[in-house]
Amino acid sequence: MAQDKNKQVTQITDMEVDFAQWYTDVCTKAELIDYSSIKGMFIYRPYGYAIWENIQHQLDAEFKKCGHQNVYLPMLIPESLLQKEKDHVEGFAPECAWVTMGGQDKLEERYCIRPTSETLFCEHYKNVIHSWRDLPKLYNQWCSVLRWEKTSRPFLRHREFLWQEGHTMHATEEEAREETQRMLNIYADFMENVLAMPVVKGIKTDKEKFNGAEETYTVECMMHDRKALQGGTSHFFGDGFARAFDITFAGKDNQLHYPFQTSWGVSTRMIGGIIMTHGDNRGLVLPPRVAPIQAMVIPVAMHKPGVPEAAEALLERLKAAGIRADIDESDQTMGWKAAEYEMKGIPLRVEIGPKDIEKGQCCICRRDSGEKVSVPLENLEAEVEKLLDEVHNGLYARAKKNLEDHTKVCHTVEEVKTFMETEGGFAKTMWCGDVACENAMKEQAGVTSRCMPLVQEPVGETCVCCGKPAHKMIYWGVAY
Repeated sequence: MAQDKNKQVTQITDMEVDFAQWYTDVCTKAELIDYSSIKGMFIYRPYGYAIWENIQHQLDAEFKKCGHQNVYLPMLIPESLLQKEKDHVEGFAPECAWVTMGGQDKLEERYCIRPTSETLFCEHYKNVIHSWRDLPKLYNQWCSVLRWEKTSRPFLRHREFLWQEGHTMHATEEEAREETQRMLNIYADFMENVLAMPVVKGIKTDKEKFNGAEETYTVECMMHDRKALQGGTSHFFGDGFARAFDITFAGKDNQLHYPFQTSWGVSTRMIGGIIMTHGDNRGLVLPPRVAPIQAMVIPVAMHKPGVPEAAEALLERLKAAGIRADIDESDQTMGWKAAEYEMKGIPLRVEIGPKDIEKGQCCICRRDSGEKVSVPLENLEAEVEKLLDEVHNGLYARAKKNLEDHTKVCHTVEEVKTFMETEGGFAKTMWCGDVACENAMKEQAGVTSRCMPLVQEPVGETCVCCGKPAHKMIYWGVAY
């Protein structure tokens, strides 16, 4: 159990005892989130929201490097507008929340609180796209959306959650397909190089693709309990939405054409992924590149002469080097402080006391491994930066090992079922492409298709379910 010697830090459930309760404990005890009076709607506390801000700032910079511009569209969608794309509205209908009153007056038409914004973007694009010179349109929106989920879990499944949704229009199919792949790769690189979460890049089956899309690409991650988490998706819409909304442009040939559309998004469920990929029985473990505080400076025996001043000097040096640092000068015990910052997943603790001052050093403790190292003060900035990279690399390597150790080639439905019941993870099989076999896998083995990886690796010649010839390798798993 995670607690200090004086039992002042609240305990959390061991993940081996009850993983779901462990997860909830971390979300609340690490002060990431709180419950509101509305079921399924959560309060992002400052520490949790700061993680999202770091994710947002870094991803936004990557989007802008590609030429994307941020916009903001209304949160309400007229029912008549939503109905224009049949497949799209049918997929979201069960989760829609509706506004029917304006003040004390009944509205002439119902308004849906956006579950996603394709229809709003299409309405706008129809007004601003006229010529090939108006393309491409590379727009992105940071906002919240509302889906009336029956069940909810912090970060993983909210009724209202935060996300970004990119919506782009292109003159040619080739350009739109390139955009779809480009954004998928940005998500994959971000998750691996910033969040330290290894991914499997692939394409969803027709059954699992986004409503109204021709193709949906995904990055799939494996959590500590070996369940799958869909980290982000990128969709190629073709010209289906453009036709439904009558969006046309005059091409260089002076003929009218329909533009090709993409959509892509990630949400605050990534924070849930961070928790379940890296956390342990002492609490949260944050990847350094999104941690709100990368190094916490702690003066030891701060009543001794020179200690507070030495600690403040370390803090200022770290901040000047661009490291997100803070200091704890409270009167809590060292045991309490150690347990508190372990719970909050702060990558490094930088401790300095009278003996350290005499030796011209400080002690740095890593959250991921618990390892303590003595660092000469003249090397402080370089050593902290080095250790932060080592923490990131260590977290990634551990998560990668979890993914590789629990990904197994299976040849029969029974083998998949046994693997899921006894071990859990990703089952790699061949699949004929028939949705009947996909449904049978759910019914008989309790798994859903995760993706057909972009890098195909034939693991047999026949479908895992029906035994017919198969040419697609697919990942199956139990997902959040």
